[in-house]
Amino acid sequence: MAEKSARSIAEIFAAFLKLGLTSFGGPIAHLGYFRAEFVERRKWLSESSYADIVALCQFLPGPASSQVGFTLGILRGNGLIGGLAAWFAFTMPSALIMFAFALGATALTGPFAEGILHGLKLVAVAVVAQAIWGMANSLTPDRARAAIALAAVAIVVFVGGSFGQIGAIALGAVAGLWLCRGDGPALTGQLGFSVSRQHGVVALALFAVLFLVTPLVAVRTGSQGLALFDAFYRSGSLVFGGGHVVLPLLQAEVVTPGWVSNADFLAGYGMAQAVPGPLFTFAAYLGAVTGPAPNGLAGAVIALIALSLPGLLLVYGMLPFWDALRLRPMAQAAMRGTNAAVVGILGAALYNPVWTSAVFTPRDFAVALAGFLLLTVWKLAPWIVVVLLGTTGAILRLI
Repeated sequence: MAEKSARSIAEIFAAFLKLGLTSFGGPIAHLGYFRAEFVERRKWLSESSYADIVALCQFLPGPASSQVGFTLGILRGNGLIGGLAAWFAFTMPSALIMFAFALGATALTGPFAEGILHGLKLVAVAVVAQAIWGMANSLTPDRARAAIALAAVAIVVFVGGSFGQIGAIALGAVAGLWLCRGDGPALTGQLGFSVSRQHGVVALALFAVLFLVTPLVAVRTGSQGLALFDAFYRSGSLVFGGGHVVLPLLQAEVVTPGWVSNADFLAGYGMAQAVPGPLFTFAAYLGAVTGPAPNGLAGAVIALIALSLPGLLLVYGMLPFWDALRLRPMAQAAMRGTNAAVVGILGAALYNPVWTSAVFTPRDFAVALAGFLLLTVWKLAPWIVVVLLGTTGAILRLI
């Protein structure tokens, strides 16, 4: 039995390592890769079971593709170790690339290198605009949800910081209960995972304790390590609607207090579009370049684990309860409102810090618009757009 379990874990690790090295294109593309690999080719689970897993991970905050991979690892490995093997293998390739970029970015000086970094900021403009375009079409299809998104923009603009974003998400949930009942098809399906309710309760309790207690302890002790963990953990706890929503949350947590400059933040976000695997590995870059210690390798590890941990705890904790909860109309209505609110949050972030830190001249606007059209009309892979805009930024800086 132990030998069979070891073989299963090795199989999970190898399968997700291959995907971690080759899965370009963002979370939606990752879900397609997972389906092709585990439903069609390896036949680890049925089409309906896979759809049910995806529904759960889209319902919860956190990086949907990483949560789906984690859940598939639990299914195949019959427990938590399988899930952790899947997460580690899928995440580490891009995390190592982003950490290496953080080390090299400090050495990038001179007009050519500065032009490349500016081009990466313009990539961020194009990518965030593309994300808003796609999310608005699917998540705000009617007047009620468009109004929720607009209200979220107002809250973020006038309140600012992480409190404004939390308030916008809370408003979205309450407004969804009022305005979004009966919108969209009802959810069905069964998961049937062998995770006990006791283990689920422990995971949910740990999530809540870390969310509520860590900031108090960080303030009381003055520990920068705990403050760093709390900033990324809180951001990971509030990422509804896709990985790009982490941009304004992290900006409020690391740029506003001066830990990371706007220029470094957007350069790293642009680079994150060029690597395979989950967008959340952007945290490894931010943890490495953050101003006060811990930074470097220690900061990268703290930030990456803290940003990913809430989503993993929530999906593990919800597995025993999801079948009943997901069928409740009230829960579905609240999620529709929350998803609309994140469109507004991301829309506000498109202006500040993304646009205000990258677009200074008409040429910058033209390059960013070209990147947006390459992504949305010509459907080029993000890494190709990164190369093109990075090169263009360097050339324009030399002209």
